[in-house]
Amino acid sequence: MAESYVAERVRKGFGPVRIHQELRQRGLPDAIIEPHLAKSEQEWSSLMSAVYDRRFGHTPPVDVGERARRARFLEYRGFPAELIAGFLHDEGGL
Repeated sequence: MAESYVAERVRKGFGPVRIHQELRQRGLPDAIIEPHLAKSEQEWSSLMSAVYDRRFGHTPPVDVGERARRARFLEYRGFPAELIAGFLHDEGGL
């Protein structure tokens, strides 16, 4: 069950934090959840980049408020804050 749920949520563009939380709410223990979320940081970063590009395209944020809005979107989707910060910095965002 966990494996198929994780695969479905990844296909829909959700990150590990949100998927983990959803599975915990369904009563699954961490021991079952963690192995299915064990992707490399590069894999999660690639997924996050694809989600970001689908939503915002390739244009950098124009101001700090826009950068914060984009960061909140990625956080809502379930990507870790440190991954988001590094990604937005690399994208040239303020």
